[in-house]
Amino acid sequence: MTIKKRMLICALAAVALAGGLPAAAAQADDPARVGSVRELIAELPVADEVRDGYERSKFRHWIDADKDGCNTRMEVLKEEAVEAPTQGVNCALGGGQWFSYYDDVLVSGASGLDIDHMVPLAESWDSGAYDWTPERRQAYANDLGWSRSLVAVTARTNRQKADQDPSTWMPPADDALCHYVADWVSVKTRWQLSVDPAELQALQQAAAACPDEELAVPLA
Repeated sequence: MTIKKRMLICALAAVALAGGLPAAAAQADDPARVGSVRELIAELPVADEVRDGYERSKFRHWIDADKDGCNTRMEVLKEEAVEAPTQGVNCALGGGQWFSYYDDVLVSGASGLDIDHMVPLAESWDSGAYDWTPERRQAYANDLGWSRSLVAVTARTNRQKADQDPSTWMPPADDALCHYVADWVSVKTRWQLSVDPAELQALQQAAAACPDEELAVPLA
């Protein structure tokens, strides 16, 4: 399975629920930044990271925003499934298949998957979330309004990535790089997060080897 399959999944996931409304409807009146990946990289503010005060608990995540019994993790799993799982009591998911684009692996069953914050919580803190309200950090940690913000991947690759940025970690699959860079840049743009100098250099080098994809990023 190729990255083209993953891109199809992301396109379908654009209709994910956001606060009980379809994402497309929720974003209809939101400002958006339209530009190529390289243009968006060039616009990212550059600043040193600030890790002081970070605690994961400051980002309340996996909430059930629309009160339908399925929390954010389950919503992402339902949206990104390439073979739909069954849904039982308390949103328990059975069966199903998912494509982990980081490592080009097809996964059967939700238990083998993590939901990765494309820009990890610690990295978002370092890049500006340290100055956010608790409500904005919660919104970031449960962002169903942009299909690139949260992604179902193998637990192995999610834990390898941890809180690293592209200067120290990129997905291992050969055909994942360009899509990953576009995902990363779009999330930083959406939430108006900064990059540090090493991160900026890594993004620029990676993007130079990729098609200059155009993105329309709704701003949070």
